[in-house]
Amino acid sequence: MTRTARLLTLLLAVLLLGAVGTGAVLYAADRSGERDREQAGGPEVRSGSVSLSPPDRRLVLRNLAWGPHRDELATVPADRPDGPRTASGVKCLRFHAAAGTGICLQAEHGALDDTYRAVVLDAQLHEVRRFPAAGIPTRSRVSPSGHLVAWTVFVSGDSYAGTDFSTRTTIVDTRGWAVQDNLETFTIIKDGKPYRAADVNVWGVTFADDGRFYVTVATGGRTYLAQGDLAARTLTTLHPNVECPSLSPDGTRIAYKKRVDGASPDAPWRLYVLDLRTMTENATAEQRNIDDQALWSDDATLVYSLPGDYGADLWTTPADGSGTPQPLTRSALAPAYLG
Repeated sequence: MTRTARLLTLLLAVLLLGAVGTGAVLYAADRSGERDREQAGGPEVRSGSVSLSPPDRRLVLRNLAWGPHRDELATVPADRPDGPRTASGVKCLRFHAAAGTGICLQAEHGALDDTYRAVVLDAQLHEVRRFPAAGIPTRSRVSPSGHLVAWTVFVSGDSYAGTDFSTRTTIVDTRGWAVQDNLETFTIIKDGKPYRAADVNVWGVTFADDGRFYVTVATGGRTYLAQGDLAARTLTTLHPNVECPSLSPDGTRIAYKKRVDGASPDAPWRLYVLDLRTMTENATAEQRNIDDQALWSDDATLVYSLPGDYGADLWTTPADGSGTPQPLTRSALAPAYLG
């Protein structure tokens, strides 16, 4: 064999061994990924088209399953919430949608620190308008008509559990882009009288219509459910010990997290429902700590997040206190029902 032939043979052997090695690594990685998915019990996630005006009833959520589509908005049929997900390519930290309008709170990672923005999306998830957000996103909501969007951020701190935090809540009217940049500037009516204090915080909007909403007002170490009037720029307190309210579709009840006596300071909240007509409150069957703004999937059922292996899982429980909590879908956050 000539020297050239020996060199060619050696080169072919090296290339063959490299190909075998690469194939083995890729196969092992693929099998490892399959095992990870099997162990997590996570859903299949694939790219596709996502609409906020679907022809059928669907659930849109932030996908937390590991893989290339983590943190993207994804959709599943509402009656098959743990089925395969269609991922949109649009990433959001917090999200909500109604009537073909979405609000997506995003992070922009810089060399030294992160900045945040609130992006209004149309029905095809195209950006319509963006606004700077003053801190870490925590809550978002869209009015039933799709005309109003709201979001809350932490200006300082990153948890509601203690007292060392400050929030800012904004409402934007998408019809003319009027911005209410800070609801703390609204007049607060407490115990029937105007109230002012330096320690006021406002968070967690839930809309009744395009003029009326509910929100948490905190002052003096206590929290209150307040009814907001957008035109009058007022917040009127209604009931104590209410955080992150969520109005039922029929407009008669508020689901919320309530601080309960005897609970750990790090896990103080339980999920309650308030009847707005009688102002009576009832505990749900969910006895774990709830740090979320619950969502009504219908007039009888609440959806909320709990910590999970990959960030958070979604659970459901009846709003009337009956039954037992049930898992809805894993590796998901920030749900919205559409259609």
